[in-house]
Amino acid sequence: MIEWTDRAIVLSARPHGEDAVVASLLTADHGRHGGVVRGGQGRKLRATLEPGTLVQAHWKARLEDHLGALSLETLAGVAGLVLSDRDRLAALASSCALVDVVLPERAPHPEVFDSLLALLDSLAHGESQGEDDLAWAGTLARWELDLLAAVGFGLDLSRCAITGKTEGLSHVSPRTGRAVCREAAEPWLSRLLPLPTFLLQPEGCPRDGGEVVQALALSGHFLETSPLVPPGKTLPAARRRLVDRVARWATISRVP
Repeated sequence: MIEWTDRAIVLSARPHGEDAVVASLLTADHGRHGGVVRGGQGRKLRATLEPGTLVQAHWKARLEDHLGALSLETLAGVAGLVLSDRDRLAALASSCALVDVVLPERAPHPEVFDSLLALLDSLAHGESQGEDDLAWAGTLARWELDLLAAVGFGLDLSRCAITGKTEGLSHVSPRTGRAVCREAAEPWLSRLLPLPTFLLQPEGCPRDGGEVVQALALSGHFLETSPLVPPGKTLPAARRRLVDRVARWATISRVP
């Protein structure tokens, strides 16, 4: 029998048989890992299996490559803390769904675990969100870029790919993922992706919903065009719903 115990974040759960679920977790030391949770369709475990819940997970199987069985103990719930804010709830669902799609199974990524845990904590304990307070959206956008970097597809936003300048960076090449300054970008504006200024600042906050839309479009392009998303597939529906919500903010904010 092979077994381990680890802290984990619930990413998703789907029905399996009459009363069980197959849960997908992001663990601290064992990467993205699945397993069968007996009784997972019952009321007792419903809150535990909500995406974003921090759990103590115990996994065991007869062989290493078996799906195995999981038992879970709740350490901290997040979904219940953001139910009153649909924007933060959408961000929670999107981030968990992205990790579930992007990370290879059973490959340790402790830095992604730590960053997702920090993001969820920020969403759970932040103030009421929306167009009046976009700090959480800036954190989410930077987290998506960090996720790309963690799996080997990071963008280079340190200097202009053409001139070498470190100031006035305004766009990103959709092919190379390298920043371009405004002066050098001018002839190819229609082919480049806008680079919101706040992404160049460690603690920068978006000025409005339009910058958030640009940031999510930037990370979304590289998530979709990288080998992380299987051919013929798209980014998770939860992320598309988040982008739609943010796009509505941007539209409203432009109305006189």
